[in-house]
Amino acid sequence: MNAIEIHDVSKSYGKVRALSGVSLDVKEGEIFGLIGPDGAGKTSLFRILTTLLLADGGTASVAGLDVVKDYAGIRRIIGYMPGRFSLYQDLSVRENLEFFATVFGTTVEENYDVIRDIYSQIEPFRDRRAGALSGGMKQKLALCCALVHKPSVLFLDEPTTGVDAVSRRDFWNMLARIKASGVTVFVSTPYMDEASLCDRVALIMHGSIIDSGTPSKIESEYPYALYAVKGSPMYPLLKYLRSTDGVLSCFSFGSVHHLAVDPSVADARQKILSEIVSAGFKDCEVHQIRPGIEDCFMYLAGRYRQGGEELGTGRSGHAGA
Repeated sequence: MNAIEIHDVSKSYGKVRALSGVSLDVKEGEIFGLIGPDGAGKTSLFRILTTLLLADGGTASVAGLDVVKDYAGIRRIIGYMPGRFSLYQDLSVRENLEFFATVFGTTVEENYDVIRDIYSQIEPFRDRRAGALSGGMKQKLALCCALVHKPSVLFLDEPTTGVDAVSRRDFWNMLARIKASGVTVFVSTPYMDEASLCDRVALIMHGSIIDSGTPSKIESEYPYALYAVKGSPMYPLLKYLRSTDGVLSCFSFGSVHHLAVDPSVADARQKILSEIVSAGFKDCEVHQIRPGIEDCFMYLAGRYRQGGEELGTGRSGHAGA
């Protein structure tokens, strides 16, 4: 059974199209990730699903309840953690938690087992004002407040934005435990590396879903040979590679460039290496690699910008150039 069903949902703000016919389903008991950059439409979709915003068109339901007709029922069974910290800054950790429990007609003591693993990490600071907490502690408090009434579906809108790498890892470990308790988790994030931590994902760009499925399925559908290329100096190398025959796209990924090559190019690794060495670049390395979600997103985003047509070769194939 699906915990969330979305059919052809659209939303505009004046002339700005935030969502364009979005359709998705989220299964009960899974972690589903909505992956996309800032401004892609993630927050608009979450606000529609949590009954805080009306769509211009389409339908959506949460736990079988319509987001328009049954908004009151939905609010009782969901937990929502917005992208920006929205708890009461002047209240203490304990006071915030008690307030949200009261809103839902319960108590912290009654549902303590639900939040025990998370709250135990911040309980030593229960008398500290929420506004004085670190980013990671604010994150844990907001999650406790979203869980204190035992929701069946949990919405997390960019919950790891602005927190350190250790807190991000801890947060996803917490989500795995929440999922194990039977809660459906719908999470949005701009971080492509977090896609692998989800059971299924949808990639969103300018309000449109450009692909969905398991992370491994999306990665397996990447159509080109992909190479990690290193050389010095790196930025001139990037420009050089983007103008090389047979190169479909080239993007910087940390200390290397990821290079998609036309399948018709014979012995592509040796060809690329020979060309960049001959061009005068130093300390050159070329290795074939497996595509990740970010590689797939860049490829699909390029197709989206070009109206769904395949990327071409040479300069015309630069999805982000």
